[in-house]
Amino acid sequence: MVRRIDVTGAGGVRLAAWEYEGTVPGSGGSRPGVLLLHGLLGRGSHWAGSAGWLAERHRVIALDQRGHGSSERPGAEYSRAAYVGDVRAVVESLALGPAVLIGHGAGALTAWQFAARHPESVRALVISDMRASALGIAAQREWVDWLRGWPLPFASLGEAEKWFAAGDPWLERPSAARGAYYAEVMERAGDGWRPVFEPEHMIASREAWVHDSHWDELGQVACPTLVLRGTEGELGRAEAQEMVRVLPRGQYAELRGAGHLAHYERQEAWREAVEPFLAGALTA
Repeated sequence: MVRRIDVTGAGGVRLAAWEYEGTVPGSGGSRPGVLLLHGLLGRGSHWAGSAGWLAERHRVIALDQRGHGSSERPGAEYSRAAYVGDVRAVVESLALGPAVLIGHGAGALTAWQFAARHPESVRALVISDMRASALGIAAQREWVDWLRGWPLPFASLGEAEKWFAAGDPWLERPSAARGAYYAEVMERAGDGWRPVFEPEHMIASREAWVHDSHWDELGQVACPTLVLRGTEGELGRAEAQEMVRVLPRGQYAELRGAGHLAHYERQEAWREAVEPFLAGALTA
C-alpha cells in the first residue's frame, strides 16, 4: 500500500512524498526511516521495486523531488542548496531521522550533501552511480542536446516507451527497462505525451555539478556508506573506489552488466547488494 504525504520544502515549495507500508500495517513509525531519492529526470515511483522489500523492516518514504513527478515545479531555484533543504524539510517534518538515505544519480549527490551537513540526521547512506568529480562543459552540452532532442510530444505512451527502449540515438543497445523507466515520467498533455518536468528546470539542476566537484563534502560523510555502480553505468570503477577511500566508512559494490538505472533494471541484484549493507550498518 502506498499513500501520498504533502510536505512543504525549502522556500515553501510543495513536495509529494510517498509512504510504502509493509505487511504489518501501522508499525511504520517505530521502524528506522528510509528516504529514497530518485535521480534527475526520475520520480519517486521508480523506487517501487526496492520500497516493497525495504518496507518490511523500515518506514519507507520515496520523494518526488522539486520539479519532478507530482511535486511543484517552481520557475527558479534548482540549486544544490534547494534540493538539500527539501531533504531536511522531509526528514524533519516526517520525523524520519536519523534516517537511511538511498540515492540514485543526482539524488545520491543530494543525499551525501545532506549527510555531510547534518550528520546527526543520517544513519547510513547508499550512493548509486553518481560521481564526485565535475562533469565538464562538453558533457553538459552533449546531455542538453540529448534532452532537447526528445521528439516531443509523443503520440502515445507506447510510442514514448518504444523510443527510449530502442529509438533513442544515445542507446548502445535496446533496453526494455529503460523504455519503461522513461515512460513512467510521461503524462498526457493536450497535444500528446510529455514529461512530468520542464526540461529547462532539469538543465538548471544539472548545471550545479558541471564545474564543481564534491569530494570535500563526500569526505565529511561520517555514517556507513555504500558506493554502488553498474559496470555499464556512468560511474567508473577507479572513481568509485577513490570515493570509497575518501569516505571515512565507505564500502564498495558493483553489479555486473547493469547500467545507470541499476536499481530499476536489475532489482534482485540491487537488493542482494544493498540489503546486507543495511543490515550491517544498522546493527553496528
